[in-house]
Amino acid sequence: MIALSLTEIAGLVGGQPHDIPDPDLKVTGPVVIDSREVRPGSLFAALPGERVDGHDFALKAIEAGATAVLAARPLGTADAPVPAIVVPDVIAAMGALARAVVERLDATVVALTGSAGKTSTKDLIAQLLQRRGPTVWTPGSLNNEIGLPLTAMSADEATLHLVLEMGARGKGHIRYLTDLTPPRIGLVLNVGTAHIGEFGGREQIAEAKGELVEALPPAEEGGVAVLNADDPLVRAMASRTKARTVLFGEAEGADVRAGNVRLADGGRPAFTLHTPTGCSEVTMRLYGEHHVSNALAAAAVAHELGMSVDEIAVALSEAGQLSRWRMEVTERSDGVTIVNDAYNANPESMRAALRALVAMGAATPGRRTWAVLGSMAELGEESLAEHDAVGRLAVRLNVSKLVAVGGQEAAWLDMGAKNEGSWGEESVHVSDVRAAVDLLRSELRPGDVVLVKASRSVGLERLAQALLDGEGEVSGRWA
Repeated sequence: MIALSLTEIAGLVGGQPHDIPDPDLKVTGPVVIDSREVRPGSLFAALPGERVDGHDFALKAIEAGATAVLAARPLGTADAPVPAIVVPDVIAAMGALARAVVERLDATVVALTGSAGKTSTKDLIAQLLQRRGPTVWTPGSLNNEIGLPLTAMSADEATLHLVLEMGARGKGHIRYLTDLTPPRIGLVLNVGTAHIGEFGGREQIAEAKGELVEALPPAEEGGVAVLNADDPLVRAMASRTKARTVLFGEAEGADVRAGNVRLADGGRPAFTLHTPTGCSEVTMRLYGEHHVSNALAAAAVAHELGMSVDEIAVALSEAGQLSRWRMEVTERSDGVTIVNDAYNANPESMRAALRALVAMGAATPGRRTWAVLGSMAELGEESLAEHDAVGRLAVRLNVSKLVAVGGQEAAWLDMGAKNEGSWGEESVHVSDVRAAVDLLRSELRPGDVVLVKASRSVGLERLAQALLDGEGEVSGRWA
């Protein structure tokens, strides 16, 4: 973080210093919310939680080297004082401090949102922009009112690019995040059905996602809205911004587009990248055709920031997956391939993952494909229809075997497969992770490809890990 004194921080967040022996002492380390991550010079933000209260770890944070604690109440005792900046709301104070840090940066802020592919695209953008200079980006999917300020505050004077993923569970969420970290470039990937149960419909999702382009500066001030030409709801957002619009996609009218899209080398996408300044060939290391759209989005941002088409193509061809449990491909010593895509799931990402699985299987004749799927959360009234449709798609794509793991939603997956024409043992419903692991361990054979995917709350990453660990125990609960 940019070095700031405790007095400066208190002023910026509207806080009161408490038990601070030297108000000119500076925070020189990162802002953290986990006392185990404290380094000398850190600022520890004590967040209240359902199970634990960060204030209970304040003294431990100071002992580990934190300069002070951002807290909602005075802490410590006469014998064990805890230097703190006391604020009415710790999360709001983090946001105010993030805004102050960003205002002091000489960096381009790039923000992105969408119903699917945010994290993979953010990782691609980061790997491209790193080639041009110091780049800070959202780790994993820390894209809410806590994670976004933490990322922004990790930037310093040397940062050239700040790439921020923005999530939303309702109207106004993205507007709040853009107020904290005003972007110059805003990217909207797609409008799908993720969290549709909370939003109420795709139009409402589009309304919320479009808050990003509304927050951009006008074109004459350098504002750029990067929009998906292949998604009508996203393309229509051009009317909601004063920024210059850049379109990406496979549509002919896109400014940055893909031609001759194909899958090569066991399901890795290849295509010709077309930009306003030329074209170049890309063959990605990632699996699945859905990464073409992600790559085009990243290319459009990089092109706006001065990268040549050849630089972009090389970077896309060399980019890997930075975040865990997203099409994470591992081949076991016996030749079984595990595809751990268990971080999250919605109807769009389920369909993309199934198509990637089939492409990987098709690379070798006779190779069997397994789709081990769990529930997709927050679909509301659409849940039954969407789970049924995914089960049906698995059959239509000729996935060798569907294993639906869990309760009611898993039963709907299995029902869809059977109603589509999967009889016998082609589709099976098991109650929990342990049952799925037992089934797979008894039936997998060399060369099989196993996709593991569900919403984060299901915890199917434990299943993928158990398959990689051989006979290791499956720990924790199933959901």
